[in-house]
Amino acid sequence: MPLFWRIFLLNAVVLITATALLLGPVTVSTPVLLTEAAVLTVGLAAMLFANALLVRVGLAPLQRVTRAMSTTDLLRPGQRPEVAGRGEIAELISTYNTMLDRLEDERATSSARALSAQEDERRRIAQELHDEVGQSLTAVLLQLKRVADHAPVELREELSLVQETTRSSLDEIRRIARRLRPGVLDELGLASALKALTTEFGASTGLMVQHRLDPDLPDLGPEAELVLYRVAQEGLTNIARHAQARRAEVSLRRTPAGVDLQVRDDGHGIGAAAEGAGIRGMRERALLVGADLDVGPAPGGGTRVRLAVPVPVRGPAPVRAVPTVTAAPDRKR
Repeated sequence: MPLFWRIFLLNAVVLITATALLLGPVTVSTPVLLTEAAVLTVGLAAMLFANALLVRVGLAPLQRVTRAMSTTDLLRPGQRPEVAGRGEIAELISTYNTMLDRLEDERATSSARALSAQEDERRRIAQELHDEVGQSLTAVLLQLKRVADHAPVELREELSLVQETTRSSLDEIRRIARRLRPGVLDELGLASALKALTTEFGASTGLMVQHRLDPDLPDLGPEAELVLYRVAQEGLTNIARHAQARRAEVSLRRTPAGVDLQVRDDGHGIGAAAEGAGIRGMRERALLVGADLDVGPAPGGGTRVRLAVPVPVRGPAPVRAVPTVTAAPDRKR
């Protein structure tokens, strides 16, 4: 039955009941007596209450759809209001759920294209930094060495300082190139890439970074490995920038449903802060491989980023890895 006729019939029932009462034993005098006014007031209140109750029951599914519209997040797929009610209401909820399915598919497709283009651009920039800028600075270092060998003694110290500055710039360019596109991920695999990542962060940020990596990880594929690496990289970057932590841990373990990546710290925690671009970027990457990302407080304090990638796992149970600690070098502050 259409929504218009349902509401019309609900109100008609109330009005017919009121008319039946007026045609029955209930009478109204002129002027109106106090008892008659009390009866009419009670009757009017009862009719209004009954009308409000019936309309609320009839429109309750629409209120659920309204709440779903205000709380649905396309980065957390699967949230759907229950199809309830009849006629136009049920059709509206079903159409809304279909629209959400289409929006999530379109967002996943567009995000995949954007992230793929971003990775291609990173790869191109990293290659140019390594081949062009890196080789140019290497040539400059060799030329400076030849000049320093034939320069007067009073100029050698200044040339040595220039060599050190150039060498530091070359190391920084190589570090940027590795962050843009980690060659070790393509050459040696995910475990080696994560070990190199924790070592680099421990050396450059002063954090005590610990990694726990299970051996014999399943074959994840290049796309899933890149997502895992980028999430770990973004998690460590957020720790270094915002957490004010002293220790961090990156763990990757094999589970019956796939693999589980966790990045934890002992900082002040995320609290009630809104999710920034970094976390939303991690969620978009997780959607590409059908993974589940959870960001929240860690047991004992701090923040935990957990990424569960559903990969079919076959074979014996995993052996627990021995934790390895990468200690940060002493640095002058």
